[in-house]
Amino acid sequence: MAQISEHEKQIEEKISTVLAPDINFTGTLRFTTSLMIKGELNGEIEADGHLVVGSTAKIQASVKAGRITNYGEIIGDLEAKQLLEMKANAVQTGDVKTRDLIIESGCCINGKIEMSERDKEQQNS
Repeated sequence: MAQISEHEKQIEEKISTVLAPDINFTGTLRFTTSLMIKGELNGEIEADGHLVVGSTAKIQASVKAGRITNYGEIIGDLEAKQLLEMKANAVQTGDVKTRDLIIESGCCINGKIEMSERDKEQQNS
């Protein structure tokens, strides 16, 4: 079983909804606030909010969310409209599209990364 970091525990406290490690969900998941997945998900995620993939999570899906923080494993293409954070030991297998990217040492991305230009206002701030 994956070791849960102190940072991951702190993020979980701020999340609106948590899908526990024993949850195995198949289908399309939509949300607007924040969601942490600790179990398994197969299908599709379409969200405007913050998706947190816990260190025990395994997701096989196409993923679109406003912000994505990955501690676990995602198999499938993903799009983070604002930011993708890849934490140590996280795995991403599939293409990535995002405006901003943070990659910690020890994570793994197997796929193409496409980054769109940020607005000029954001670049100057």
